[in-house]
Amino acid sequence: MPRVGLNQQTVVREAARLADEVGYQQLTLAALAGRLGVALPSLYKHVRGADALARKLSALATAELATELTTAAAGRAGGDALRAMADAYRDYARRHPGRYPATQQVPDPADPEHVVAGERAVGAIYAVLRGYGLTGDDAVDATRALRSALHGFVSLEAAGGFGLSREVDRSYHRLVAGMDLAFQSWPRARGTADQADQP
Repeated sequence: MPRVGLNQQTVVREAARLADEVGYQQLTLAALAGRLGVALPSLYKHVRGADALARKLSALATAELATELTTAAAGRAGGDALRAMADAYRDYARRHPGRYPATQQVPDPADPEHVVAGERAVGAIYAVLRGYGLTGDDAVDATRALRSALHGFVSLEAAGGFGLSREVDRSYHRLVAGMDLAFQSWPRARGTADQADQP
């Protein structure tokens, strides 16, 4: 018999908490059922399986991240907005090491909440990039570059991948400063082929 008051929202939120404690890759339906104090089959009343849970967790985490990015950049522009957003991104990854990896999933087109969450997250980045005059294809390319840089750094940091003596915070800030410079001189998509190929 399912636990009284258990619904999909409570299942997904508990999965998010559990993921932060044990790690995203260690999150299983069996572990979640044990955490909730229900038999494993009871979970299928709320999520259809491990893949469905992963998608719902991704929607939740992406919505959370989108809110934090938007809030951080609000009222700021240019490099100031970029730095605030980048700090919020890293802070979220540090505070939620289990659910953060779920934010990297492409939104499920069959899940409106997931799609909206993804649009809000990308929209927060687009808003900052407009401060650099980057729109359209330029914004898409710049967004991919920024996500790659920030995700690569926070993932390496979480894995203990930085062994050199230089302070990690300083390196992160230099990375973001480098992205600021890159966006200020970003080669425009409508330029010549030679301009587009400049490093």
